[in-house]
Amino acid sequence: MKQQSILNDPYSITLPCIRVSQPIGDFYVASIDSALLREITFSDVRELRGGREMDEYLGIQREVNPKRVKEIGKYVNTIDACFPTAVILAVPGICATYNEDAKSLTLTNVLEGEIRIDRTQIARVLDGQHRIEGLQHLHNGHPKFEVNVSIFIEMDIESQAYIFSVVNLAQTKVSKSLVYDLFEYSKSRSPQKTAHTIAVALDRADASPFNKRIKRLGVATQGRFTETLTQATFVESLLRYMTSDATTDRDLYLRNSKPARADSDEARKLIFRNMFIEERDMDIADILFNYFSAVRERWPVAWAGLGDGAVLNKTNGFRALMRLLRPAYLHFVAPGELVSQAQFLALFSRAKLKDEEITTETYKPGTSGETLLYHTLLGQLRLDA
Repeated sequence: MKQQSILNDPYSITLPCIRVSQPIGDFYVASIDSALLREITFSDVRELRGGREMDEYLGIQREVNPKRVKEIGKYVNTIDACFPTAVILAVPGICATYNEDAKSLTLTNVLEGEIRIDRTQIARVLDGQHRIEGLQHLHNGHPKFEVNVSIFIEMDIESQAYIFSVVNLAQTKVSKSLVYDLFEYSKSRSPQKTAHTIAVALDRADASPFNKRIKRLGVATQGRFTETLTQATFVESLLRYMTSDATTDRDLYLRNSKPARADSDEARKLIFRNMFIEERDMDIADILFNYFSAVRERWPVAWAGLGDGAVLNKTNGFRALMRLLRPAYLHFVAPGELVSQAQFLALFSRAKLKDEEITTETYKPGTSGETLLYHTLLGQLRLDA
């Protein structure tokens, strides 16, 4: 009850802002400290009330995704965290007063006379609820984090729902492959940049099993007809062997620090971790070159296949082979050492699996096919998982 009385105490905040006029009407653009933003906002989560099929849906927001909130919470504490796009809010007209002369907007929880609402109910979040939730994880002592907001005043619920749908459904999602490709322009070291660099090197090398096989931007490259993998698939599979937290590692490098090396136990899981820390990126590339060259030599028809039934050189096959890489690598050496193509080929010679058997008919699209191929090879090669 004490907390409730505090939240219902008279409260107001005045924000310098500008008024923007667009066909939908006027709204106000302002900057607000993240702590204050959390204090005055709520998300109207869409939910199904009752148990019957025809019961009414209420609210306009999606449920908060805890995983996404955790990722954003980690991100906001990095040295170059940034939210350049606005959080969109809707505020009842009775809670807002715009001063044209001062170019300021005052928000309050005092409605009329003694009538007040909880201060956390002043503004409904139309877009940005995960960013706001993530900002709750901002560490003490972290630099001030302000958020730009677009505030709609006295907007009816239909228009609020429309704004939400336009922002969340009509926008084009950025390809993960494009995101990784942009790491090429980064001046700082990071696991993402190293994985990207290796992907590009293997895609460009004439003798590489991945020569002209990787879709750099996630879509087919004009003039190429042999691309079977997206850069995102390649990079994310490789990252799992270099780091358990790529965001934190990148942030440490940006702060002129260096991530911790893996101890002996961790190194058996993150087999390329210490090579990455030692900046032996091309050694990692050489291991991948040798491993997949051996795959190509052992199953040449399956690796070359480009038809609908092909598996080995596409997402499912590649992911299965990358899972197999760790036990295959550790079969020969300790983490940090090199393995030759001949060694990998000798190992693959144990496999009874034939080229014509590696098709989508047996290894179905999706994780089930990937897992089946991985376990088939793991068993035939007599490796420990």
